[in-house]
Amino acid sequence: MNELPLIQHLIDGQLVAGGNRLADVFNPATGKAEKRLLLADTVTVEKAIASAHAAYPAWRATPPLKRARVMSKLKVLLEENAEQICALLTAEHGKVLSDSMGELQRGIENVEYASYAPELLKGEHSKNVGPSMDSWSEFQPLGVAAGITPFNFPVMVPLWMWPMAIACGNTFVLKPSERDPSSALLVAELALQAGLPPGVLNVVNGDKEAVDALLVDKRVQAVSFVGSTAIAEYIYATGCAHGKRVQALGGAKNHAVVMPDADIDNAVNALMGAAYGSCGERCMAIPLVLAVGDATADAVVAGLKAAIAKMKVGPGTDAANDMGPLVTKQHFEKVKGYVEQGIKEGAKLVVDGRDVKVEGHKDGFFLGACLFDNVKPGMKIYQEEIFGPVLGVMRVKTLQEGMDLINAHEYGNGTCIFTRDGEAARYFSEHILVGMVGINVPLPVPVAYHSFGGWKRSLFGDLSAYGPDAVRFYSKRKTITQRWLSAGVREGAVFSFPTNR
Repeated sequence: MNELPLIQHLIDGQLVAGGNRLADVFNPATGKAEKRLLLADTVTVEKAIASAHAAYPAWRATPPLKRARVMSKLKVLLEENAEQICALLTAEHGKVLSDSMGELQRGIENVEYASYAPELLKGEHSKNVGPSMDSWSEFQPLGVAAGITPFNFPVMVPLWMWPMAIACGNTFVLKPSERDPSSALLVAELALQAGLPPGVLNVVNGDKEAVDALLVDKRVQAVSFVGSTAIAEYIYATGCAHGKRVQALGGAKNHAVVMPDADIDNAVNALMGAAYGSCGERCMAIPLVLAVGDATADAVVAGLKAAIAKMKVGPGTDAANDMGPLVTKQHFEKVKGYVEQGIKEGAKLVVDGRDVKVEGHKDGFFLGACLFDNVKPGMKIYQEEIFGPVLGVMRVKTLQEGMDLINAHEYGNGTCIFTRDGEAARYFSEHILVGMVGINVPLPVPVAYHSFGGWKRSLFGDLSAYGPDAVRFYSKRKTITQRWLSAGVREGAVFSFPTNR
């Protein structure tokens, strides 16, 4: 029997072993383990932190323009190696290749934004704030930063974090998801090819032991996290308790409102991609539709049912398929459990995807698109994040009723409204208590030069991910005031608080 390939860690510019525990990395389309992953122990994580800590002084002193040039070279390398990166991503996550390509492109845009570091870090300057006195602010790096990233976007989310952190002059330790680590590791190796000095970016693969080592080590100054709300809250509380700056993005339950005046055909097409793209494993997915009026709901359900019948489910490597498998057997069973719970609680299962069969892939983790009607508040499929291809339709009488439901929900990540009424859209976007809002846009994921972040229990911390907030998160402001008196000028002591009166 052939031994499975072993995935190692990247520390100080080298692939190294570390830790005695192993985990299988599966191909979700086949259900078979195809690689083995070394899980870092505390000692291994501490070596990565030590490497980043040692590399920090020289990297901090590197001019921002030189840091930016590394990002510019990395962008080119990512584009040149896109097929290899996306093949790894699809093999370990399961999403279709076109979706992998879209994920990588969004990540590349964040690298591109990080290449603007000289402009973003310029600071501010004021001359003559007082007699012979000037004042300015500058943005200085923090030191060693860490990122803990999820399985659903193994390329894009790390690229939300470390390119800007490094462009700002920090060094970095990345812990990608242990479920699909290979693509993030390859991207880090490309960063070395782009000219990143050893130790500036390190990658450790692991589980909770590795996470806890990052959270308690005094040399780590900042931690970024994307994942479930329960873990986000733990990361935030533990990191803050150890004096770190923390941004922790948690879960979501995003609602789409469909108004009676909406273009139903376009809304249905948009909802199909938003609900079932990437098998629903997106924090910006749409798992709930609030249809205003029974006529609207009937039209939406009928349209979705017809569209689902045309969907093709199968391995992500086949370009003809619309949806691949779920990431693991455990997650597959969990999502199926939500479908069963929805039936028990009285929702109407209009389309049942539990018995989907994919020829030649009987052991794959495939679940077909599921559609519920008559979902009610209080049901688990309404309240909890499913993270799978399960879409529920709720019937509300008015826009305000729908907005009240959205505003009352514990999550506030993303939402959208489908309408032709500008007044309704404006009212919705102004009064909805959600961080990212789409108007006839089902997945309102901000572009790289804006910032990504939800409200309520979807984000712990004051700053959102990537974009302008990332510059502020990965740097700290220092304000300097200086005065040079002319030769021979002497002043007496002043005991009152300084002013410019």
